[in-house]
Amino acid sequence: MGATITTTHDEHVELDGGKGPLGATYGKMMMWYFILSDALTFSGFLAAYGFSRFKFIETWPIADEVFTHFPFLHGVDAPMYYVALMTFILIFSSVTMVLAVDAGHQLKKTKVAVYMALTILGGLIFVGSQAWEWKNFIKGEYGAIETNGGAILQFVNKDGKRVALADFAKTLPEERERLERNKGVWFMGESNLPSFSVNEVVEGFKANPDIVIRTEKIIGKHKEVLSREQSLERLKGAKYVVEGANLKHNEYGNRLFADYFFFITGFHGFHVFSGVVINIIIFFNVLLGTYERRKSYEMVEKVGLYWHFVDLVWVFVFTFFYLV
Repeated sequence: MGATITTTHDEHVELDGGKGPLGATYGKMMMWYFILSDALTFSGFLAAYGFSRFKFIETWPIADEVFTHFPFLHGVDAPMYYVALMTFILIFSSVTMVLAVDAGHQLKKTKVAVYMALTILGGLIFVGSQAWEWKNFIKGEYGAIETNGGAILQFVNKDGKRVALADFAKTLPEERERLERNKGVWFMGESNLPSFSVNEVVEGFKANPDIVIRTEKIIGKHKEVLSREQSLERLKGAKYVVEGANLKHNEYGNRLFADYFFFITGFHGFHVFSGVVINIIIFFNVLLGTYERRKSYEMVEKVGLYWHFVDLVWVFVFTFFYLV
């Protein structure tokens, strides 16, 4: 004879993932746990970035001199303008997400779909903008010289403005071979052959007396500018031509800046991209009437929590990398 188990209505609701502690459903509680653990992860990354910056504060790149590009405005110095626009777009997508959640509470399917679509559009624009920013960061604009000791030497004119290697480097009749470890000759490799050799840059510098060297060392609020004689002396230790930034070399200054930039902004970008994919799935479920039939748009609210978290994290990343 089988036994019959009975439960009260409240117990049945809790077992089905209904209202739990503090009135939160099981799904929302799990989302909050995930957000808390992810917040600790980002905190660790940003703390490590802060310690590294403090240790190498004298050679840390100045954000206003690194992120100066703006789409369709080639050659225009627009420090931080595009990063600020990206931030505004991402924050505005949080507003549309709030409106989508509010419309869900009112069971207004059309409004939920419209606001979800705007949120997805904002996320796609942000991810695309971040990819564009990476491209410019990797490609570089001016180029620099790296010495035997790993110091970065940039070139400026008499007014203190950066001068690109292409503006003064000489073209010499010499053959250059890309360093490759698999040849068994070199101790290191090169991803791409630089546009100029060290000799071409040095000879071009000697032929242009109005150009001097600016080091990566920060004195006060500006980088140290050497005299013409000091510049010629420092060039004797030139080893590599650096264009842009990667995990080994960084024309803007300390290499660790590029390492942290790629890792932290890339990790955040992955979160945004994941959020966009999830939002697209929820958006199509809204169109199909899945939540309308359930008489609950809680899934929209749960992905909204994740989206707000991603936006909040970017505020801290933006502050650490671009403002401080």
